[in-house]
Amino acid sequence: MSRVFNVESEINPLKSVLLKRPGKEVENLIPSTMEGLLFDDIPYLPIIQEEHDAFAEALRNNGAEVLYLEKLTAEALDAKGSRKELIDQMIKESGIHVKDVQKELSDYFQSLKSEEMVAKMMAGVRTDEMSIESSSLAWLADRKGEDLFLMDPMPNLYYTRDIASTIGSGISINQMTYEARKRESLFMETIAKHHPDFKGDALKIWRDRYSDTSIEGGDILVLSDEVLAIGVSQRTSGRAIEELAHSLFSKQNGFKKILAIEIPHVRAMMHLDTVFTMVDKDAFTIHPEIQDLDEKMSIYMLEPSKLDGQLKVSHHTDLTEILKTVLKVDDINLIPCGNGDPIAAPREQWNDGSNTLAVKPGVVVTYNRNYVSNQLLRENGIKVIEVPSSELSRGRGGPRCMSMPLHRSAE
Repeated sequence: MSRVFNVESEINPLKSVLLKRPGKEVENLIPSTMEGLLFDDIPYLPIIQEEHDAFAEALRNNGAEVLYLEKLTAEALDAKGSRKELIDQMIKESGIHVKDVQKELSDYFQSLKSEEMVAKMMAGVRTDEMSIESSSLAWLADRKGEDLFLMDPMPNLYYTRDIASTIGSGISINQMTYEARKRESLFMETIAKHHPDFKGDALKIWRDRYSDTSIEGGDILVLSDEVLAIGVSQRTSGRAIEELAHSLFSKQNGFKKILAIEIPHVRAMMHLDTVFTMVDKDAFTIHPEIQDLDEKMSIYMLEPSKLDGQLKVSHHTDLTEILKTVLKVDDINLIPCGNGDPIAAPREQWNDGSNTLAVKPGVVVTYNRNYVSNQLLRENGIKVIEVPSSELSRGRGGPRCMSMPLHRSAE
Protein backbone atom coordinates (compact mmCIF):
# COMPACT_ATOMS: atom_id res chain seq x y z
CA MET A 1 0.00 0.00 0.00
CA SER A 2 1.07 3.62 -0.46
CA ARG A 3 1.43 5.33 2.89
CA VAL A 4 0.44 8.84 3.90
CA PHE A 5 3.40 10.96 4.98
CA ASN A 6 2.57 14.18 6.70
CA VAL A 7 3.91 16.04 9.72
CA GLU A 8 2.64 19.60 10.06
CA SER A 9 3.02 19.96 13.82
CA GLU A 10 5.07 18.57 16.68
CA ILE A 11 1.88 17.93 18.65
CA ASN A 12 -0.78 16.67 16.23
CA PRO A 13 -1.97 13.12 17.02
CA LEU A 14 0.80 10.66 16.19
CA LYS A 15 -0.40 8.03 13.72
CA SER A 16 2.77 6.41 12.35
CA VAL A 17 6.32 6.41 13.70
CA LEU A 18 9.67 4.84 12.79
CA LEU A 19 11.79 3.23 15.53
CA LYS A 20 14.92 1.07 15.69
CA ARG A 21 15.02 -1.57 18.41
CA PRO A 22 18.50 -1.66 20.01
CA GLY A 23 20.41 -4.74 18.89
CA LYS A 24 23.84 -6.31 18.75
CA GLU A 25 25.36 -2.97 17.72
CA VAL A 26 24.95 -1.84 21.36
CA GLU A 27 26.82 -4.90 22.65
CA ASN A 28 29.66 -4.13 20.25
CA LEU A 29 30.51 -0.99 22.19
CA ILE A 30 33.67 -1.28 24.32
CA PRO A 31 35.34 1.33 26.57
CA SER A 32 38.05 2.15 24.04
CA THR A 33 35.55 2.88 21.26
CA MET A 34 32.82 4.68 23.24
CA GLU A 35 34.07 8.20 22.62
CA GLY A 36 34.51 7.68 18.89
CA LEU A 37 31.04 6.14 18.67
CA LEU A 38 29.54 9.05 20.65
CA PHE A 39 28.60 7.16 23.81
CA ASP A 40 29.43 7.97 27.44
CA ASP A 41 28.54 4.52 28.78
CA ILE A 42 27.72 1.00 27.66
CA PRO A 43 24.02 0.02 27.90
CA TYR A 44 23.00 -3.46 29.04
CA LEU A 45 21.29 -4.95 26.00
CA PRO A 46 18.52 -7.09 27.58
CA ILE A 47 17.28 -4.18 29.69
CA ILE A 48 17.60 -1.50 27.01
CA GLN A 49 15.51 -3.76 24.74
CA GLU A 50 12.88 -4.17 27.46
CA GLU A 51 12.75 -0.41 27.95
CA HIS A 52 12.55 0.24 24.21
CA ASP A 53 9.73 -2.30 23.89
CA ALA A 54 7.87 -0.47 26.68
CA PHE A 55 8.38 2.81 24.78
CA ALA A 56 7.00 1.26 21.59
CA GLU A 57 4.01 -0.15 23.49
CA ALA A 58 3.27 3.26 25.00
CA LEU A 59 3.10 4.70 21.49
CA ARG A 60 0.83 1.90 20.26
CA ASN A 61 -1.45 2.37 23.28
CA ASN A 62 -1.85 5.99 22.26
CA GLY A 63 -2.88 5.34 18.67
CA ALA A 64 0.41 5.15 16.78
CA GLU A 65 1.46 2.48 14.31
CA VAL A 66 5.06 1.50 15.11
CA LEU A 67 7.35 0.63 12.18
CA TYR A 68 10.95 -0.55 12.51
CA LEU A 69 13.90 0.71 10.48
CA GLU A 70 15.58 -2.68 10.28
CA LYS A 71 12.42 -4.43 9.04
CA LEU A 72 11.54 -1.78 6.45
CA THR A 73 15.09 -1.83 5.07
CA ALA A 74 14.96 -5.61 4.60
CA GLU A 75 11.53 -5.33 2.94
CA ALA A 76 12.85 -2.66 0.59
CA LEU A 77 15.76 -4.90 -0.43
CA ASP A 78 13.51 -7.87 -1.06
CA ALA A 79 10.98 -5.79 -3.01
CA LYS A 80 13.48 -4.21 -5.36
CA GLY A 81 16.36 -6.64 -5.38
CA SER A 82 18.66 -3.71 -4.58
CA ARG A 83 20.97 -5.55 -2.20
CA LYS A 84 24.17 -4.93 -4.20
CA GLU A 85 23.55 -1.18 -4.27
CA LEU A 86 23.35 -1.01 -0.47
CA ILE A 87 26.26 -3.43 0.02
CA ASP A 88 28.58 -1.50 -2.28
CA GLN A 89 27.75 1.86 -0.75
CA MET A 90 28.00 0.56 2.82
CA ILE A 91 31.44 -0.95 2.16
CA LYS A 92 32.62 2.25 0.49
CA GLU A 93 31.40 4.46 3.34
CA SER A 94 32.97 2.11 5.89
CA GLY A 95 36.37 3.13 4.54
CA ILE A 96 37.24 -0.24 2.98
CA HIS A 97 39.11 0.42 -0.26
CA VAL A 98 41.13 -2.78 -0.80
CA LYS A 99 39.45 -4.65 -3.65
CA ASP A 100 39.91 -8.21 -2.40
CA VAL A 101 38.67 -7.19 1.06
CA GLN A 102 35.69 -5.48 -0.55
CA LYS A 103 34.91 -8.70 -2.44
CA GLU A 104 35.17 -10.84 0.70
CA LEU A 105 32.74 -8.57 2.51
CA SER A 106 30.38 -8.30 -0.45
CA ASP A 107 30.25 -12.09 -0.85
CA TYR A 108 29.63 -12.46 2.88
CA PHE A 109 26.69 -10.03 2.87
CA GLN A 110 25.24 -11.58 -0.28
CA SER A 111 25.22 -14.97 1.45
CA LEU A 112 22.84 -13.68 4.14
CA LYS A 113 19.09 -13.23 4.00
CA SER A 114 18.04 -9.58 3.85
CA GLU A 115 17.03 -9.27 7.52
CA GLU A 116 20.26 -10.95 8.64
CA MET A 117 22.31 -8.78 6.33
CA VAL A 118 20.77 -5.54 7.59
CA ALA A 119 21.22 -6.61 11.21
CA LYS A 120 24.86 -7.48 10.54
CA MET A 121 25.56 -4.15 8.83
CA MET A 122 24.10 -2.37 11.83
CA ALA A 123 25.92 -4.55 14.38
CA GLY A 124 29.31 -4.27 12.67
CA VAL A 125 31.67 -6.92 11.33
CA ARG A 126 34.50 -8.07 13.58
CA THR A 127 37.86 -8.56 11.87
CA ASP A 128 38.25 -12.00 13.45
CA GLU A 129 34.96 -13.10 11.84
CA MET A 130 36.56 -12.93 8.40
CA SER A 131 39.48 -14.97 7.06
CA ILE A 132 40.90 -12.26 4.85
CA GLU A 133 44.24 -12.69 3.16
CA SER A 134 45.40 -9.74 1.09
CA SER A 135 48.75 -8.77 -0.38
CA SER A 136 47.67 -5.15 -0.69
CA LEU A 137 50.03 -2.66 0.90
CA ALA A 138 47.02 -0.67 2.03
CA TRP A 139 45.88 -3.72 4.01
CA LEU A 140 49.29 -4.82 5.27
CA ALA A 141 50.88 -1.45 6.06
CA ASP A 142 47.83 0.53 7.16
CA ARG A 143 46.99 -2.44 9.40
CA LYS A 144 43.23 -2.35 9.03
CA GLY A 145 43.51 -6.06 9.74
CA GLU A 146 44.61 -5.31 13.30
CA ASP A 147 41.49 -3.29 14.14
CA LEU A 148 38.82 -5.02 16.19
CA PHE A 149 36.20 -4.20 13.60
CA LEU A 150 36.44 -4.40 9.85
CA MET A 151 33.14 -2.52 9.75
CA ASP A 152 32.25 -0.44 12.81
CA PRO A 153 28.94 -0.95 14.66
CA MET A 154 26.24 1.74 14.61
CA PRO A 155 25.00 1.91 18.22
CA ASN A 156 23.32 5.32 17.73
CA LEU A 157 20.77 3.87 15.32
CA TYR A 158 18.05 3.68 17.94
CA TYR A 159 17.94 7.48 17.66
CA THR A 160 15.96 7.40 14.42
CA ARG A 161 15.03 11.08 14.75
CA ASP A 162 18.37 12.23 13.39
CA ILE A 163 18.78 10.23 10.20
CA ALA A 164 15.74 11.71 8.43
CA SER A 165 12.98 14.21 9.11
CA THR A 166 9.39 14.21 7.90
CA ILE A 167 8.52 17.81 7.04
CA GLY A 168 5.03 18.32 5.69
CA SER A 169 4.50 15.69 2.99
CA GLY A 170 8.19 15.06 2.34
CA ILE A 171 11.43 14.18 4.08
CA SER A 172 14.97 15.35 4.46
CA ILE A 173 17.39 12.40 4.39
CA ASN A 174 20.15 13.84 6.50
CA GLN A 175 23.88 14.18 6.07
CA MET A 176 25.13 13.44 9.59
CA THR A 177 27.95 15.41 11.20
CA TYR A 178 30.20 12.81 12.79
CA GLU A 179 31.83 9.89 10.99
CA ALA A 180 30.35 7.44 13.50
CA ARG A 181 26.83 8.22 12.26
CA LYS A 182 27.21 9.11 8.57
CA ARG A 183 26.31 5.61 7.28
CA GLU A 184 23.05 5.46 9.24
CA SER A 185 20.99 7.45 6.74
CA LEU A 186 21.84 4.88 4.04
CA PHE A 187 19.07 2.71 5.49
CA MET A 188 16.53 5.51 5.19
CA GLU A 189 17.68 6.23 1.64
CA THR A 190 17.15 2.56 0.76
CA ILE A 191 13.63 2.64 2.19
CA ALA A 192 12.71 5.89 0.44
CA LYS A 193 14.03 4.65 -2.92
CA HIS A 194 12.88 1.06 -2.94
CA HIS A 195 10.17 0.26 -0.38
CA PRO A 196 6.80 -0.02 -2.16
CA ASP A 197 5.05 1.92 0.63
CA PHE A 198 7.46 4.83 0.43
CA LYS A 199 8.67 5.44 -3.11
CA GLY A 200 6.96 7.43 -5.81
CA ASP A 201 4.74 10.48 -5.50
CA ALA A 202 3.72 9.54 -1.95
CA LEU A 203 6.96 10.97 -0.59
CA LYS A 204 8.86 14.07 -1.66
CA ILE A 205 12.59 14.38 -0.92
CA TRP A 206 13.39 17.92 0.22
CA ARG A 207 17.09 17.19 0.71
CA ASP A 208 19.27 14.09 0.28
CA ARG A 209 22.17 12.69 2.28
CA TYR A 210 24.84 13.70 -0.23
CA SER A 211 24.83 17.40 0.57
CA ASP A 212 28.14 18.98 1.61
CA THR A 213 26.55 20.40 4.77
CA SER A 214 25.24 18.57 7.81
CA ILE A 215 21.81 18.72 9.39
CA GLU A 216 20.30 16.30 11.92
CA GLY A 217 16.68 15.62 12.77
CA GLY A 218 17.05 16.44 16.45
CA ASP A 219 17.48 20.06 15.40
CA ILE A 220 14.31 20.19 13.27
CA LEU A 221 10.98 21.02 14.96
CA VAL A 222 7.79 21.39 12.91
CA LEU A 223 5.94 24.04 14.91
CA SER A 224 3.00 24.36 12.52
CA ASP A 225 2.03 23.86 8.89
CA GLU A 226 3.79 27.17 8.15
CA VAL A 227 6.72 27.32 10.58
CA LEU A 228 9.82 25.26 11.35
CA ALA A 229 12.31 25.82 14.16
CA ILE A 230 15.82 24.51 13.45
CA GLY A 231 18.75 24.58 15.83
CA VAL A 232 22.06 26.06 14.77
CA SER A 233 23.98 23.59 16.87
CA GLN A 234 26.95 21.30 17.31
CA ARG A 235 25.51 19.14 14.52
CA THR A 236 23.53 21.45 12.21
CA SER A 237 25.11 24.34 10.32
CA GLY A 238 23.55 27.63 9.28
CA ARG A 239 24.43 26.85 5.67
CA ALA A 240 22.51 23.57 5.83
CA ILE A 241 19.47 25.41 7.18
CA GLU A 242 19.67 27.89 4.30
CA GLU A 243 19.83 25.02 1.80
CA LEU A 244 16.76 23.36 3.32
CA ALA A 245 14.94 26.71 3.36
CA HIS A 246 15.61 27.21 -0.36
CA SER A 247 14.29 23.71 -1.09
CA LEU A 248 11.14 24.10 0.99
CA PHE A 249 10.27 27.62 -0.11
CA SER A 250 10.87 26.95 -3.80
CA LYS A 251 8.49 23.99 -3.86
CA GLN A 252 5.49 25.95 -2.54
CA ASN A 253 4.56 23.35 0.08
CA GLY A 254 3.02 25.69 2.64
CA PHE A 255 6.01 26.49 4.87
CA LYS A 256 6.57 30.23 5.09
CA LYS A 257 9.01 30.73 7.97
CA ILE A 258 12.00 29.00 9.54
CA LEU A 259 13.31 30.05 12.95
CA ALA A 260 17.03 29.29 13.12
CA ILE A 261 17.79 29.18 16.86
CA GLU A 262 21.40 29.28 18.00
CA ILE A 263 22.25 27.01 20.92
CA PRO A 264 25.60 26.26 22.62
CA HIS A 265 27.77 23.84 20.62
CA VAL A 266 28.27 21.35 23.47
CA ARG A 267 27.44 17.67 23.90
CA ALA A 268 24.89 18.20 26.67
CA MET A 269 22.89 20.36 24.22
CA MET A 270 23.82 18.61 20.98
CA HIS A 271 20.45 19.26 19.29
CA LEU A 272 17.66 21.80 19.69
CA ASP A 273 15.33 19.08 20.97
CA THR A 274 17.67 18.39 23.90
CA VAL A 275 16.86 21.85 25.26
CA PHE A 276 13.47 22.71 23.74
CA THR A 277 10.42 20.65 22.73
CA MET A 278 6.78 21.48 22.04
CA VAL A 279 4.19 19.94 24.39
CA ASP A 280 1.02 21.90 23.51
CA LYS A 281 -0.12 24.59 21.11
CA ASP A 282 1.33 27.30 23.34
CA ALA A 283 3.68 25.38 25.68
CA PHE A 284 7.27 24.15 25.47
CA THR A 285 9.79 22.47 27.71
CA ILE A 286 13.07 24.37 27.91
CA HIS A 287 16.45 24.00 29.54
CA PRO A 288 16.90 26.85 32.06
CA GLU A 289 20.35 27.71 30.72
CA ILE A 290 18.67 28.61 27.44
CA GLN A 291 15.83 30.45 29.17
CA ASP A 292 18.30 32.47 31.24
CA LEU A 293 19.73 33.74 27.96
CA ASP A 294 16.31 34.65 26.60
CA GLU A 295 17.05 38.32 25.99
CA LYS A 296 20.48 37.52 24.52
CA MET A 297 19.49 34.68 22.21
CA SER A 298 20.16 34.83 18.51
CA ILE A 299 17.11 33.75 16.56
CA TYR A 300 17.07 34.28 12.81
CA MET A 301 13.78 34.19 10.92
CA LEU A 302 14.16 33.00 7.34
CA GLU A 303 11.38 33.81 4.88
CA PRO A 304 11.03 33.67 1.09
CA SER A 305 12.40 36.75 -0.65
CA LYS A 306 10.94 38.50 -3.67
CA LEU A 307 14.42 38.29 -5.15
CA ASP A 308 15.03 34.98 -6.89
CA GLY A 309 17.46 32.68 -5.11
CA GLN A 310 17.61 34.77 -1.95
CA LEU A 311 16.13 34.60 1.53
CA LYS A 312 14.79 37.34 3.74
CA VAL A 313 16.58 37.07 7.11
CA SER A 314 15.72 39.01 10.27
CA HIS A 315 17.39 38.80 13.67
CA HIS A 316 15.49 38.43 16.97
CA THR A 317 16.53 38.00 20.60
CA ASP A 318 13.31 37.28 22.49
CA LEU A 319 12.22 33.66 22.13
CA THR A 320 8.82 34.15 23.76
CA GLU A 321 7.85 37.07 21.54
CA ILE A 322 8.90 35.46 18.28
CA LEU A 323 7.04 32.24 19.17
CA LYS A 324 3.87 34.21 19.99
CA THR A 325 4.13 35.94 16.63
CA VAL A 326 4.71 32.92 14.40
CA LEU A 327 2.27 30.64 16.26
CA LYS A 328 -0.38 33.37 16.53
CA VAL A 329 -1.05 32.79 20.23
CA ASP A 330 -1.53 35.27 23.07
CA ASP A 331 1.11 33.80 25.34
CA ILE A 332 3.82 31.12 25.48
CA ASN A 333 4.41 28.90 28.50
CA LEU A 334 8.08 27.90 28.78
CA ILE A 335 8.29 25.05 31.31
CA PRO A 336 11.84 24.75 32.70
CA CYS A 337 13.56 21.38 32.96
CA GLY A 338 14.06 20.41 36.61
CA ASN A 339 11.90 23.39 37.62
CA GLY A 340 14.96 25.59 37.16
CA ASP A 341 16.64 24.18 40.26
CA PRO A 342 20.47 24.50 40.05
CA ILE A 343 20.89 20.80 40.92
CA ALA A 344 17.80 19.16 39.42
CA ALA A 345 17.90 21.11 36.14
CA PRO A 346 21.37 20.10 34.89
CA ARG A 347 20.94 16.59 36.32
CA GLU A 348 17.67 15.98 34.48
CA GLN A 349 18.88 17.84 31.40
CA TRP A 350 21.75 15.32 31.19
CA ASN A 351 19.08 12.60 31.04
CA ASP A 352 16.94 14.46 28.50
CA GLY A 353 14.38 16.00 30.79
CA SER A 354 13.53 18.53 28.06
CA ASN A 355 13.28 15.88 25.35
CA THR A 356 9.60 14.99 25.20
CA LEU A 357 7.60 13.30 22.45
CA ALA A 358 4.04 14.55 22.01
CA VAL A 359 1.51 11.89 21.00
CA LYS A 360 -1.26 14.50 20.86
CA PRO A 361 -1.67 18.09 22.09
CA GLY A 362 -0.92 18.23 25.81
CA VAL A 363 0.06 14.55 26.04
CA VAL A 364 3.75 13.61 26.05
CA VAL A 365 6.02 10.61 26.55
CA THR A 366 8.99 11.18 28.86
CA TYR A 367 11.64 9.25 30.78
CA ASN A 368 10.49 8.24 34.26
CA ARG A 369 13.84 9.22 35.82
CA ASN A 370 13.14 12.94 35.25
CA TYR A 371 10.58 13.13 38.02
CA VAL A 372 11.02 16.82 38.85
CA SER A 373 10.43 17.87 35.24
CA ASN A 374 7.55 15.41 34.86
CA GLN A 375 5.77 16.72 37.95
CA LEU A 376 6.15 20.29 36.71
CA LEU A 377 4.67 19.32 33.35
CA ARG A 378 1.66 17.84 35.14
CA GLU A 379 1.27 21.00 37.21
CA ASN A 380 1.13 22.90 33.93
CA GLY A 381 -1.74 20.78 32.63
CA ILE A 382 0.27 18.34 30.53
CA LYS A 383 -0.50 14.61 30.68
CA VAL A 384 2.75 12.70 31.12
CA ILE A 385 3.27 9.08 30.03
CA GLU A 386 6.47 7.83 31.65
CA VAL A 387 8.64 5.03 30.23
CA PRO A 388 11.52 3.22 31.98
CA SER A 389 14.90 4.68 31.12
CA SER A 390 17.82 3.39 33.17
CA GLU A 391 19.57 2.00 30.06
CA LEU A 392 17.93 3.99 27.25
CA SER A 393 19.26 7.22 28.71
CA ARG A 394 22.91 6.10 28.55
CA GLY A 395 23.10 7.14 24.90
CA ARG A 396 22.19 10.76 25.72
CA GLY A 397 18.85 10.91 23.95
CA GLY A 398 15.20 10.89 25.02
CA PRO A 399 11.80 9.82 23.62
CA ARG A 400 11.83 12.42 20.83
CA CYS A 401 15.34 11.37 19.81
CA MET A 402 14.24 7.73 19.56
CA SER A 403 11.33 8.38 17.18
CA MET A 404 10.87 9.59 13.63
CA PRO A 405 7.18 10.49 13.09
CA LEU A 406 5.99 9.65 9.60
CA HIS A 407 2.40 10.78 9.92
CA ARG A 408 0.52 13.02 12.33
CA SER A 409 -3.15 13.62 11.63
CA ALA A 410 -4.44 17.18 11.24
CA GLU A 411 -6.71 18.20 14.06
